[in-house]
Amino acid sequence: MQKPVRPGVKTGKKRIFFEALNPHFGYFYTVNRTLCKGVTEFQQIELVETDEFGKVLLLDNITQIGERCEYSYHEPMVHPALSCHPKPESVLVIGGGDGGILREVLKYRTVRRVELAELDGEVIEFSKQYLPSVHQKAFDDPRVSVNITDGREFTRKHPREFDVIIMDMTDPFGPSKMLYSKEFFRIVRTSMRDDNGIFVMHSESPISRPSTFACINRTLRSVFTHVNQMYTYIQMYGVLWSFALASPAIDTVSVRSRTIDSRLKKNGIENLMVYNGRTHGAMQTPYPFITSLLRKPARIITDRNPDFPDEITSQ
Repeated sequence: MQKPVRPGVKTGKKRIFFEALNPHFGYFYTVNRTLCKGVTEFQQIELVETDEFGKVLLLDNITQIGERCEYSYHEPMVHPALSCHPKPESVLVIGGGDGGILREVLKYRTVRRVELAELDGEVIEFSKQYLPSVHQKAFDDPRVSVNITDGREFTRKHPREFDVIIMDMTDPFGPSKMLYSKEFFRIVRTSMRDDNGIFVMHSESPISRPSTFACINRTLRSVFTHVNQMYTYIQMYGVLWSFALASPAIDTVSVRSRTIDSRLKKNGIENLMVYNGRTHGAMQTPYPFITSLLRKPARIITDRNPDFPDEITSQ
């Protein structure tokens, strides 16, 4: 048997990067070299070259995206919502400084306006320079307005404006903590142009952070009539991951596969890697253990008590 390698050490010229998903479980990948590293006003930022994922963006030493498989995160964050909405024209992206969400949103011919609210402008500049394969010049599209600002405050100042709101934030601690509360979800609800509005966010892993996953779901349900989860394995996160779709009127589970395919075709969208009409339904089908998990009591996250029960801390 091959001798195991301790996390964080170098083997030859390679660095073994270990990331904890909770205090008892994690994963690793090899890093050939650091391409760029610095500190912004809000966080540490690093770009590394890896064998498995190509370039990887790290924020506070936590994996954000790997360029070879970033589609497995960005496609489910964008296409289910924009394909379920009857005519998405105005979109708000909270976070998403790497530009991958923007790239996918701009594929829709119906979209006329995209507001990006990103707290850390240096992440955008960093991504523009070092991750062109991810953003593909999405920041330069005339439909996009980039706002370097707090996402919560920007959303509060723009009521009844957006058809789809996509929150692409880091895990719920530090600067992102107050974007996971019931009070913020109420602000999101107010920012929707009408009841057909759809809100999308990643909702952690039901495997590595089950209590956090359940609390996010419970908190969303305290604000929105319809809350559905989508599930997919994301290799760059090392675990089964989830996305939440919340709306006052649209039940995304009830949207038929042929409707999804028709809307993708109408927008000229093809050759997606993980999403189409068939996977739309499949990704919203929970394993029995997830159904049981969501039936258990879970706390509603509030501004007054914003901490989650699972231990989620930067490394």
